[in-house]
Amino acid sequence: MEQSHVNEGLSLVLIGNAAATLMMTGCIWLIQLLVYPIMSRVGAAQFPAYESAHIGAVTLVVGPLMLAEAVTSFLLLGARPNGVPAWMPLAGMVCVAVVWVTTACINVPQHNALSLGFDAATHSALVASNWIRTIAWTAHGALVCAMLWLAMR
Repeated sequence: MEQSHVNEGLSLVLIGNAAATLMMTGCIWLIQLLVYPIMSRVGAAQFPAYESAHIGAVTLVVGPLMLAEAVTSFLLLGARPNGVPAWMPLAGMVCVAVVWVTTACINVPQHNALSLGFDAATHSALVASNWIRTIAWTAHGALVCAMLWLAMR
C-alpha cells in the first residue's frame, strides 16, 4: 500500500511537469508564429507602449508556468516514476536550462532594447533567437509526453 501511495505522488510531479511544459510549448509557438512577427506592424509612435504592455501581459502568463516547469523538472530528477529512464528527466532539465539561459541572456536584452523603440535589426534578431526557445520547449514537450506514456504502461 505504501509503494502505491509513493508512485501516485511521483506521478503527480510528472503530470504537473507535463501540464506546465505543454502549456509553455503552446505559448511559445503562438509567440513565435504570431506575436513576434506582428510586432513589426505596430507604428513607431505606439511601439514603446505596445512593448511595455506585451512584456507585462506575457509575464503574467508565462512567468508562473516557467517557474512550475522548472520546479517540477528539478523534482523529476529525484522523483522519477517507474518505467521512466533516468536520462529523460535529465534531458528535460537541459531543455529548461536552455530556455532560461536564452531568455535571460538573449531575449530579455532584446526586449529591453525594443522597449526604447522599434528597431528592425533587434526585432529580426528576437524572432530568429526565439527559435532556440521554441525548439527547446518543443523537445521538452515531446519528452514529457514520452515520460507520461512510459509511466502509464
